[in-house]
Amino acid sequence: MFLIQHPCEFSSLAYLFGCAGKGVAMAVDVHADDVYRFVEMAEQKGASIRYVVDTHVHADHRSGGPALARRTGAEYLLHESAPVKHPFRGVRHGERLALGNVSVEVLHTPGHTDDHVCLLVTDHSRADEPWCLLTGHTLFPGGVGRPDLHGREREMVEKLYDSLFGSVLSLPDHVEILPGAQAGSVCGGGISGKPVSTLGFEKRHNRGLVRDREAFVDAIAAIELPPVDDISAFYAFNTGT
Repeated sequence: MFLIQHPCEFSSLAYLFGCAGKGVAMAVDVHADDVYRFVEMAEQKGASIRYVVDTHVHADHRSGGPALARRTGAEYLLHESAPVKHPFRGVRHGERLALGNVSVEVLHTPGHTDDHVCLLVTDHSRADEPWCLLTGHTLFPGGVGRPDLHGREREMVEKLYDSLFGSVLSLPDHVEILPGAQAGSVCGGGISGKPVSTLGFEKRHNRGLVRDREAFVDAIAAIELPPVDDISAFYAFNTGT
C-alpha cells in the first residue's frame, strides 16, 4: 500500500492512496487547484485513480473532485444524502470499495455535515484488520469538527456525538487517524499541528471527546470559531447550484 498526505490551501489535507502492486488508487478531498498535481502523483506511483471521494460537501474550499474524476475516468463518490446536482455515485454506510489488496469501508458520520463520511482503510497484504481511518472533518488530532456551518447547531452536535462515540471510537485503538485538516483550519477547534494520530491517543488526550452526552453537546456547541469566508460561494460551487 502507498499513501500520500497532501497539504492544501486553508490548512486542509488531501490524500492519494492505494495498492502499488495492482496500480489502483483513491483520491480524497482534492482541491480544485490540485487536480493536475494528483494526476501527476498517481502517474509517479504507476497507479490509475479508480475512485475520487469527497468526505462531505465542503464549505471552506472549492472541490476538485468532479474535475479529477472527469480527467481520469474515475468514479466520483459522495454519501448518498449529499445535496449535489452534478453527477456522483452515492455510497452508503458499510459499503466496501476495492483497490487491489486494499479495501475501504464507508462510515457515515454526520455531525460536521449531514452527508459526512469517514473511510476505514485495510491493507490486506499486511493484515485483515483496519490500519487507518480518513476522518475528514469529524475527528482531528486534538479536536472535533465544528457543527455550526449550516445552522441547526445543537442538532448537529447530537449527531456528531453519535458518530464519534458510535462508529469512530468503537474502532481499535491502534487505528491511525488521518484528518482532513490540520492546525489553522476554521473547521474545528483545538486542532493539533501534528497531522496524524491514533484513536487510542485521542481517546486519552483529545479534550473534545467528552464522554457524557449532555456535557459534550454543551461544550462543543459553546466553542466559538471564526466564520468561513465565502461559505456560500464555496458551497454553491461544490453542490453545482
